[in-house]
Amino acid sequence: MPLSPPASRKHLHTRTVTCYGYQRDDGLWDIEGHLVDVKTYGFDNDHRGVINAGEPVHEMWLRLSIDDNLEIQECEAVTDHAPYAMCPDITWRFSLLKGLRIGAGFHREVHKLLGGVRGCTHLVELLRPLATAAYQTLVAKRRKEEGDPDAPPKRPLFINTCHAHATDSPEVKRRWPAFYTGPDGAS
Repeated sequence: MPLSPPASRKHLHTRTVTCYGYQRDDGLWDIEGHLVDVKTYGFDNDHRGVINAGEPVHEMWLRLSIDDNLEIQECEAVTDHAPYAMCPDITWRFSLLKGLRIGAGFHREVHKLLGGVRGCTHLVELLRPLATAAYQTLVAKRRKEEGDPDAPPKRPLFINTCHAHATDSPEVKRRWPAFYTGPDGAS
């Protein structure tokens, strides 16, 4: 269902975030994100002269190469468009994410390494949907493992990440009863 009709307004800005998940031939996974900010109007910029309507103010890429345990093996960041000449100078710091595991506390650790003046706000923001895309990409592998009747049940990575996946929700009771903790359940 779409949003309700808006008040009269004028479109000024569009941010597009796109995430891609890939299974690599070497057993790793690549999770890539692309962020683009555009304005509907042109404006002067000290670094680029004029940024015209529809031209990216920001255009940035991130690639996380992760293993089956969501541990980052490599991270690459690229800034193609930015309002300041120095913006691309900080992308190397994203390689410091190597060794971090996407999971509980991930964003806190990212902030310690790359928050504030230690990073780029937009690239750090892009890590949130990339972390979600990593989970979504690895779901196929986890489902395949769950299909093995001899394999012990593994707790889904997304349990307790939202109200629909709460351990006491009817959805968890229906799909993952071994992890259900509601009042009318076992576990």
